[in-house]
Amino acid sequence: MATYLTRTPSSAGNRKTFTISAWFKKNPLVVQNIMYSNVSQESVYQFTSTGQINYYEYSGGYTSRLLTNAVHTDGSAWYHVVLAVDTTQSTSSNRLKMYVNGEQVTSFSAATYPSQNFDSYNINNNSLHTIGANNGADGFSGSMSHFHFIDGTAYPASAFGSTDSTTGEWKINTSPSVTYGTNGFFILKDGNTITDSSPNSNNFSLGGGTLTKTEDCPSNNFATWNASDRWLGNTAGNGDFLRNGNTYFRTTSDSQKALVRSTIGVTSGKYYCEMKVTQIERTWVGICNKQIFTSSSEWWTQSNNNGLYWYGNGTAMYDAQNNSGNAYGGFVNNDIVMIALDMDNKALYFGKNGTWLNSGDPTSGSSKTGSVTEYSTLTNASYALENYEEVYFMAGEPSTAGIGQVYANFGNGYFGTTAVSSAGTNASGNGIFEYDVPAGYTALSTKGLNL
Repeated sequence: MATYLTRTPSSAGNRKTFTISAWFKKNPLVVQNIMYSNVSQESVYQFTSTGQINYYEYSGGYTSRLLTNAVHTDGSAWYHVVLAVDTTQSTSSNRLKMYVNGEQVTSFSAATYPSQNFDSYNINNNSLHTIGANNGADGFSGSMSHFHFIDGTAYPASAFGSTDSTTGEWKINTSPSVTYGTNGFFILKDGNTITDSSPNSNNFSLGGGTLTKTEDCPSNNFATWNASDRWLGNTAGNGDFLRNGNTYFRTTSDSQKALVRSTIGVTSGKYYCEMKVTQIERTWVGICNKQIFTSSSEWWTQSNNNGLYWYGNGTAMYDAQNNSGNAYGGFVNNDIVMIALDMDNKALYFGKNGTWLNSGDPTSGSSKTGSVTEYSTLTNASYALENYEEVYFMAGEPSTAGIGQVYANFGNGYFGTTAVSSAGTNASGNGIFEYDVPAGYTALSTKGLNL
């Protein structure tokens, strides 16, 4: 079921002038509704399936609309999107304004400006407002943060964010100085609270699904599965194979083959993640290089070195074509696979349910005690991590003889919508995991990259 929020204001506010500001990390391949209300006419604010941002008022035709030319298909990024509406303006193009990451959008594939003093059909009316879905459909499968609605003022993006003087990146203003008006609200502040953080107490209700608190946020962007370059067989697949903020990977039938990799790749440092495998038939978990996505051949028959995986049948593989390696013993449904990647010493370690396999010691440094990369059958230099340009965590289902389903915890503290049962120790303080994070390792996130 789609996760979405609902609220019906007790009375109408200013339907001519309002602002919507929020941060989003989204699945770029499906429709993602931001705010939706439909009584006899539609008021819709959404990402389309192609990644365009679309706002419209519709009653037998578009009475108001902005549809961006730009597409926003980066499933690894947080976007700050602002819609400012003020239909009292005498110049028609000033009545609707959009901003993405601080920049005003000026190029639209469709632009219908409302008549002067036009009232939104539903937004800020005393009708049901839905955030994250269209009456339960087209649910937002990504993440949202710092969602503001302003009743009575059209603010620019600079009211909610600013440019970092050092990095030049657009960054969040966690406590903006704004006036919310009667129906204004501020929800999802630093977590999953839908209790209004503005002075108004305009609280929302959970309309469906499960709302989780993720560590992934605009100020610390965590790795997820990359919806933009996941593969279904030899063809890019649709977004339905990724759910729960792009941390749940699944194939749904024996006829499907698929591969996903993390949104962040690394060349140095030490990183830890966990994967709860809920369908083991022929599932792979491990690491891959970026070349795995560049060949026109099917990735599971490539002869080049493309990754190190723990296979559901109990094999650590270094070459998918040869399907060879070292037997570890398998894992069963709901086992949690631990992966420690040491790019400084070019070593990879696997564990299961709190125990490192082969008496592995991810803190052993250059001795690589018990690492996959120290097995005798992996001594061939062509399979060494030294030859990887960049490394990603991965999961895959390489066969039409099985189904693959994997919940990844890259540090969010959840497997899907289920929180870790008892968080392990983590000296870096970056990320929440089920088991203890080896000393010197951290979550794969923007803060983790800079530790």
